Amino acid sequence: MARVQLNNLEKIYGGGVKAVHGIDLDIEDGEFMVFVGPSGCAKSTTLRMVAGLEEITGGEVIIGQTRVNDLPPGKRSIAMVFQNYALYPHMKVRGNLAFGLKIAGKSKPEIETAIDDVARILEIEPLLDRLPKQLSGGQAQRVALGRALIKKPGVFLFDEPLSNLDAKLRASMRVRITDLHRRLKAEGLSSTVIYVTHDQTEAMTMGDRICVMQAGRIMQVATPKELYNHPANLFVAGFIGSPEMNLLEGHLDGSDFVIGAQRLTLGAEVQARLASRPADAVLGVRPQHLTIADDGLEARLTHAEFMGHEVYLHAALEGQKIVAVVGAAEYEALGRAEVIRLRPDTQHLHVFDKTDGRNVSLRGGSATA
Repeated sequence: MARVQLNNLEKIYGGGVKAVHGIDLDIEDGEFMVFVGPSGCAKSTTLRMVAGLEEITGGEVIIGQTRVNDLPPGKRSIAMVFQNYALYPHMKVRGNLAFGLKIAGKSKPEIETAIDDVARILEIEPLLDRLPKQLSGGQAQRVALGRALIKKPGVFLFDEPLSNLDAKLRASMRVRITDLHRRLKAEGLSSTVIYVTHDQTEAMTMGDRICVMQAGRIMQVATPKELYNHPANLFVAGFIGSPEMNLLEGHLDGSDFVIGAQRLTLGAEVQARLASRPADAVLGVRPQHLTIADDGLEARLTHAEFMGHEVYLHAALEGQKIVAVVGAAEYEALGRAEVIRLRPDTQHLHVFDKTDGRNVSLRGGSATA
């Protein structure tokens, strides 16, 4: 296992284009850290700098106690699992698993023992004598995982490893990877994991902590629960959660938040949490924290999405989009209503400064990532 530290890490490409803006991050020994963000946010570039596949322009990467900036990938105690599996097509599964150990000069008995152990852990014993073309997507990804695991690295690096799988297989592999990490950690064998994905479901279900990135900067690092309940800024609030958080523009007036011609009393708890009172503000409320009530904010229903036991109500509130999640029975009770009233749970409201995006309603007044 190994701790990973990114200290003022930068990446600047030709022409002065800065992709990574001096980020700092401390990943604990044995931690499962997920990098998540939209395409182009530099999460994979950051991972590749840790791996030694991308030159570091500024700052440093420390793995364990070693500064690895100038070390080749093979000397960094890392193993990487790619999106495209990267299996050797002419080698059977057994040969793919053995390849790295042969290069490292391991003896044949050592290699055979290691293959047997990894095949048992990943339940791929029946696949050992198959070629990659004879494997399903999920089987191929397990072999790719085995080829990394067999090296017993200090750090596992995953670069969107499940993006080529269908939804059902992605869900299955999420469980396999997280269960494997927990099991090995319990046995004192687990490696530190850095996992890159654009899929927030993967991030929320797999990570011990999540690093949310945008445009080469870290927006917030926190546990999944902390990110969901206490987003540090507008970007995190809008990115984490499905359906995403409603963000309604308006302004503060005394104890009320004013949205167009309508007013919502924030309540004493939110008022007490306000670190500042920005002139232009954004009210954040998750769809799950809205209920239909006679004393709610008036909105015009535009359409509904039936999701089985619940329904997503899409509406317009003072010209702004808003979504509420209600039960199927509650939706049926609406009949053919075109206008609905939505009451937010005031205990779960967030107020953001529209100018800089900070959440000014975090408990204790902290709004930093």
